[in-house]
Amino acid sequence: MPIIVLFLLGTANFAIHKAVLESGHPLVGTLPAALRARGGRLSLLFEFLMLLASMLLTANGWPTAAWVYGFYSVLNAITGWLLLTERF
Repeated sequence: MPIIVLFLLGTANFAIHKAVLESGHPLVGTLPAALRARGGRLSLLFEFLMLLASMLLTANGWPTAAWVYGFYSVLNAITGWLLLTERF
């Protein structure tokens, strides 16, 4: 069950990440060019590796990894909301 929840959180994180990259927010322009190149593929790869690591650790008996990724997802959602609604 935790793996399914992590997968759903990962899907939401990818959607938020891509929306922020495409938003044109001035803060995105301050990222290094390597993270913005080709639609942000390098930053999306980093997002994938974080999800993969948390899923593998959780599947191998490290439930704390799921909690850490859940906390990261909450922070990601709040940050995405702030940037996409132009409150920051």
